[in-house]
This record gives sequence, structure tokens and C-alpha cells, in this order.
Amino acid sequence: MEATSDPTFAQRAEALLAPHSARAAGTGQDGIANFIVPAAQLRAALTVLRDHPELKFEMLYDVCSVDHLGREPRYEVVYHLRSLTHNRWLRVKTHTSSEEATVPSVCSVWPGADWHEREVFDMMGIRFTDHPDLRRILMPDDFEHHPLRKDYPVQGIEPWHSYLRAGGVLTGANMEPDRAAGDDATPSYIRPETKP
Repeated sequence: MEATSDPTFAQRAEALLAPHSARAAGTGQDGIANFIVPAAQLRAALTVLRDHPELKFEMLYDVCSVDHLGREPRYEVVYHLRSLTHNRWLRVKTHTSSEEATVPSVCSVWPGADWHEREVFDMMGIRFTDHPDLRRILMPDDFEHHPLRKDYPVQGIEPWHSYLRAGGVLTGANMEPDRAAGDDATPSYIRPETKP
């Protein structure tokens, strides 16, 4: 991602987003302007960013999330936007608490948000209200955990569970581990630390 440096852009965008309680939050290390928007105003603010002729962020590039374990609000949902018209990038962040863990879906603004939001739901457990098809996309439907949360155990979840694809559907099967969690089964002759 290459940021376009325009000092007046962030000020103008902040003025246009002011009715939606959005505030500028500086720029990231990559030079992309950051904005923080309350979850209740998210859809309206993103619609302005997409439709206003001075902004024209036509493309939702990515939706991801951050777990700030030990802090409230715990979760941050991050939207990376691209204006092809003006050759600009923008990052919009919203927050939700660990108890609520819900933000509005932006599928009505960008239909391509569908799979991005499903991945955030699957890996982090954040729900998106009004999502047309909110279900797991990577993990099996009966998997009870969210692997990208910081409180997810690094050594895995017991009992050991293996998921097998049968007829296009992931099904679970209990199994005994053949080695301790974290035990590397890579042969020593191809491990990077044993190269001559």
C-alpha cells in the first residue's frame, strides 16, 4: 500500500465525517490516514466515504480485527478503503466491548464485505448485525472457539479433535495425539537451525 500525502485530505475528510462522530486518528507507519468511527455511525460514515465526490472510496480492500486483551473496548474492527478515483488509501476503525462483540455489517455498502466479515466472525468471534449469511468460513460449524483471540490457548484445545472432510462437510472425530503439542515432527536434516 502506498499512501498519497495530501495534508488537506484528512482535514477535509474529517469535516465531511463530523456529522457521524468520526475523528481523525493520525496516520499509520505506512502513511495512511486513520479515522475512528463509533459503531452506531459506522454504516453512515462509510457510505459518505464511498459516495461523496471529494472522497470516492469505491473499494473495500480488507476488513480485519485486533484483540486488545485486558483493555475495554477489547475489539477493534479495521476497514481498509481504496479510492481509485483519487488514488488514496484510508483506514477506518471502530470498537466493540468484549461483552457485546458486535458491529453493524457493511455488506449493504460494499457487498464484497461478506466474506471478510465472516472471516472476522470465525477467527475473532465478532458478530456483524444485519449480515446476510453470518456463519463460519474457515473453521467447522461445531468448533466452539475463535483461534485469533489472544486468550485462545497456544497449545490448542483438548480433547484433541480432528476435522475430516466427508462429502464436502467438515465433521469432527476425537483422536489421541501422537506427539505433545508443539513437538516439531520435521526431520532434523531439513530444519533451518541444522543447516551447515
